[in-house]
Order: sequence, then structure tokens, then C-alpha cells
Amino acid sequence: MSPVLLLSGVLAYFLILLAVAHRASRRAGTEGFYVGGRQSPWPVVAFGMIGTSLSGVTFISVPGAVAAGGFGYLQVTLGYVVGYVVIAFVLLPHYHRLGLASIYELLGERLGPAARRLGSAYFVLSRTVGATARLYLVVQVLHTLILGPLGLPFALGAAVVLAMILLYTVEGGVKALVWTDTLQTAGMLTGLVVCTALLWRPDAFAQLDAAGLTRVWVSDPLSRDFSAKALLAGAFIAIAMTGLDQEMMQKSLSVAKLRDAQKNLLLLAGLLVVVIGAFLLLGGLLTLYAREHGIAARGDALFPTVVMQHLPAWVQAVFVLALVSALLPSADGALTALTASTCLDLLRIPREDVRTRRRVHLAFAALFLAMVLGFKALASASMIYLILKLAGYTYGPLLGLFAFALFTPRVVSGRVLLGVCIAAPLLCAVLDLGQPWGGYQIGLELLVLNGLLTWAGLLLAHRRL
Repeated sequence: MSPVLLLSGVLAYFLILLAVAHRASRRAGTEGFYVGGRQSPWPVVAFGMIGTSLSGVTFISVPGAVAAGGFGYLQVTLGYVVGYVVIAFVLLPHYHRLGLASIYELLGERLGPAARRLGSAYFVLSRTVGATARLYLVVQVLHTLILGPLGLPFALGAAVVLAMILLYTVEGGVKALVWTDTLQTAGMLTGLVVCTALLWRPDAFAQLDAAGLTRVWVSDPLSRDFSAKALLAGAFIAIAMTGLDQEMMQKSLSVAKLRDAQKNLLLLAGLLVVVIGAFLLLGGLLTLYAREHGIAARGDALFPTVVMQHLPAWVQAVFVLALVSALLPSADGALTALTASTCLDLLRIPREDVRTRRRVHLAFAALFLAMVLGFKALASASMIYLILKLAGYTYGPLLGLFAFALFTPRVVSGRVLLGVCIAAPLLCAVLDLGQPWGGYQIGLELLVLNGLLTWAGLLLAHRRL
């Protein structure tokens, strides 16, 4: 399909999105920006959070990783379910009981203001890195498919996407995101269903099995993908990257009743297993198609290459719109959450200070643009594992801080908090770079190790209340 037609379709989609956001965010106000007025319907929140949880990285990277790892990513996904149960019945009751707008207020209540600021700072670091990596991947694909052929620079594409996101988040915040994320998730899943249906064959599962692509479980305990490690890592990834993440929890905090917020998370956990399983199936079908047609593309390049070079023009349009739909929930939610956490936790400004909030929002948009341009040089063949690897370093201290606050709440000075939360990731980096030991390799369980070291360091340094 012509790049001009594809660009026209993307711009039309943005206009629809802006219309939905404008209608949803009318009279949003301060509470609407931060917590959606605490009136969001929980089924809508659960459906919209699929897009926020998966993002464009899942849309591109999970299908592309099947050729190398089969359905092994399903191990991590099943671990997510355990993590979401913990979030629903351990973390959410604390958040709702305190009526929080920022979840890092819990650290301030248990451990003091220094812990609140440190937790927020690690969230800002974690989400900024993760969101810009995701944003880079999808803007790069859009550049390859649309902007590059039209002679437009990569930087212009990134700037336009961020400008569009700003238009519907700077005022509406969470109240707008609840509904725009629902639209975007529907767009992403439409692309998944259409592409899977087009590549489907009657004996698909038999062919996938014969090609060795349906392998889920890894029995070698020394492998970085060992099943027990993957399940454990999946549980803690969900706890850290959802339950301890302001972006992910701000939508659950917008649900009025605790019981409904818990239903939201449990429904989300079940839906994620189904949706990621469908992405893995699509990845297997794409791999079979590529092998049969001599397509050399691998990893993140596989899905775009098959669609844009070998499938009908109308499918290309569906793919591009689905890709944009997959991109936006992680980028728009990150901007809103980073603004909220910075204003409430780091700057400690009143919620009613709209002028400062807008300035912070714009500053993060500029930072996103700068980091997307910088991230271009660090592109990985499979961004999903790179992002999860980075999360092990940045979310680990958050995991340790919250575990210490909830289960061993004791006073620790600000300097000690900072020292431990820096030392733990550095020690993990040394262990990671020094592997393997006797054949054992550290995988995604790095997050658990980092959190454990942070918790242990704080426990050793504490003084009792």
C-alpha cells in the first residue's frame, strides 16, 4: 500500500482518538487527571490495561521470538497470573485503604519521606527507560514503512507521535486514558485476529509441532529459560512492573471499590494469558510462512516484513493501525504517570497546581523525544527481552523497598536507603557479567535477586521503630 495512504489512515486514527479523549475528559479537573475521578468502570479498565501491559514491543517482539524460543515466553506469562493475584490481594488493599493518588505515598507512610522520594525516583527512571524503548521500536517500524519512503526523518516521526499524545493527555490524564486505552486495545487485537486468520492453515498445530515451535517448558535447571525460573520471574515481573508501577496502578486506583479493582486485575491476568498465547501462535505461523517463502527476516523484523512485503494491501493498513494502537497505551500512560509521580512525590506540589503539572508533562515529552533518538543506537534484535532485562535492574530496588515497607517496616536513614538501592543493582551487574558459574546462567530472575539484595541490605541497616 502507498505510504501516503498509510499515513492518511494513521492521521485519521489520531483524530478519532482525540475525539474520544476530548469527550471522556470534559470537566476532568485535578482528580480526573490523577485518579480518573475514582469512577472508572472496572471491566473497561481491565480491557484497556491489556494494551498498556503488552505495548508495541509485545506486538512485534513476541511473534518474532518464536523462531528462536518456541512458545517459551508462555512460562513467564503463567507466572504473571500468580503476580496479579498477589497484587490484587496484598497490594491493592493497602492502596485503596489509604486513598492514594500516588502509590509511593505508601513508602512515605511506612518508611518516611526519603523512601517515598526514592521509590518515585526509581519509578521515573524505570518507566522512562522502558517507555522510550517501546516508543523507539514502534516509531522505527513506522519510519521504515511510511516516513522513510516519503523522505521524512525519523526525528520528525517521533516528534509528531509525542505531540499527538500530548494533545489528549495534558488535560484529561487518567480519565481520558481509561477510554482511549480501550479503543487502542481493540485496534491492537483486531490486527492480531486478522493476521492470524489470514495465515491460518488447517493443520497448523501439527506443522508447528513438527517444526519444533510449540516447545513451552525448559527442564534444564542451568538454562536461563528454566521453567521454574521463568515462572518465578514472571510472578515478580508482574508484581514489580504492575503492582509497584504508578502507570499501571493509576487505572486500578481510578476504580471506586476495592472489590471491583480486584476483579479488574484478575480478569486482566486471564486475558493476558489468552492474548499472549495468541501472539505466540501468530509468531509460529509467521515463522512457518517465512521458512516456506525463503524470507530471511528474523526477530523484531519478521512480522513487519511478512505483512508489508507478502500480504495484501488492506492487511498492511490493518497492521499499521494495530501497531499504532499497540504503541500509544504505553507511551500516553507513561507520560501521565511520570507527571503524577514527579508532581506528587518528588516536587510535592499541591494537586491543584495545574500550571506546574503542565510544565512537568511537557518536560517529560521532551525527555521522551531525546531518549528515543538516543535509543536508536542501542536497538536489540528482540526488544522484549532487552526491556525485561533492564527492568531487572531498575525495578529490583522498588521490589525490595516495598517488601521492606510492608513486611518489616523499620526506620532507615535517607543516606542508607540511597546507598543500598544503588549498591544492590551494581552487585547484580557484577554477578550478571561474571556468569556463568558451573554452567548456571542468570535469566529474568535477576529482578528477584535485585529485590532480595535490596531488602536484605535495608534489614541489616535498620534501627527498630
